Amino acid sequence: MEVFQIEGHSSLAIDIDFSLCDDVKSPLVIFCHGFKGFKDWGPFNYIASKFCENGLSFLKFNFSHNGVSSDDLLNFSDLEIFGQNNFTKELYDLDKVIDWAVSKFGAQFDTNNIYLLGHSRGGGISLLHGSQDSRIKKIVSWASVCDYKSRFDIDKIDLWKERGVVYVFNSRTNQQMPLYYQFYLDFINNEDKLCISDAALKLNIPCLVVHGDQDTTVKMDEGLKLHNWISNSEFLKIKNSDHVFNSKHPFDGQNPSEQLLQALNNSILFFKK
Repeated sequence: MEVFQIEGHSSLAIDIDFSLCDDVKSPLVIFCHGFKGFKDWGPFNYIASKFCENGLSFLKFNFSHNGVSSDDLLNFSDLEIFGQNNFTKELYDLDKVIDWAVSKFGAQFDTNNIYLLGHSRGGGISLLHGSQDSRIKKIVSWASVCDYKSRFDIDKIDLWKERGVVYVFNSRTNQQMPLYYQFYLDFINNEDKLCISDAALKLNIPCLVVHGDQDTTVKMDEGLKLHNWISNSEFLKIKNSDHVFNSKHPFDGQNPSEQLLQALNNSILFFKK
């Protein structure tokens, strides 16, 4: 795995891990992490190695505004930047990552087979981007949201506007993580292009929707809606699985959960067929 850094939105850094297979005809899978996520969370390095072992080059990256700095890749050390994140910045970053991969390493993987794998909010970003980018040939969503608008607490928008910020508690790190009002404004001003249902209905490439039946963060009903909207999709229910397929952070690479292995192995098979 090689490590790179490119310029993302607002000239902030995007840190990239790139695992290239020896076979120049290998497809490339690009992984998009979710909200309060980052490229080195839990088993993500383990996942990258398994994809590469199975003949799929794998790229994972940190969105430029995810709050994890280049100097400290395992902690949310820049909460100010985290608070300035929004959906359109993440779409911008993903496009930049794809452009960079094709430009720098296009001769070392099959540029006709670029796939997206997105977890949670990153699943929504993957579907939105994939519906507009003809370079994307397959998408797998893990525990993806199906709608961003419904996640806003409409009754508290006026208070958010008045205060300029709301805080989201991270139970793992015990941090109060800010979201500035610009996050909501960005969504309202770009609502048409941030509508996941519209994107899903436009998609005609093969998609696999993976969801745990015990996911309390994003209910499985959202995955089923995605499956119903996407004409060329398969649905995989992971039994007795939470939002992260019963994984934890940190992860030492030993004894991955049965649920994670089921999601991982089925995703690899889907991308390879």
